[in-house]
Amino acid sequence: MRTHSYYIYILTNANHTVLYTGVTNDLERRCNEHKQKRIKGFTQKYNVHKLIYFEQFEFVDLAIAREKHIKGFSRAKKLELINHFNKEWKELYSKGKIYDFLGAKNVNNS
Repeated sequence: MRTHSYYIYILTNANHTVLYTGVTNDLERRCNEHKQKRIKGFTQKYNVHKLIYFEQFEFVDLAIAREKHIKGFSRAKKLELINHFNKEWKELYSKGKIYDFLGAKNVNNS
């Protein structure tokens, strides 16, 4: 039986002034779409494409619930969440791969 993965993620812009929270079943594809500005709307308008936070889930309903939960956070609480996971706000998507918060390994190959 194949295990599915779902992700919630937070993106920001170059100046870290805008935060965007989303959910997907393919984080690499989705980050690439944001980088290439293929996603019309908020992220394209505000040039939001730097992956700084993510969580992985086995069940889509849990991922969606977590996304909604995070979207309800104040900016301060979102910053606390990001800083705990990635205090230097390093880019976690590079060259078509997603890396853990240390930037050391591909998440899909762990």
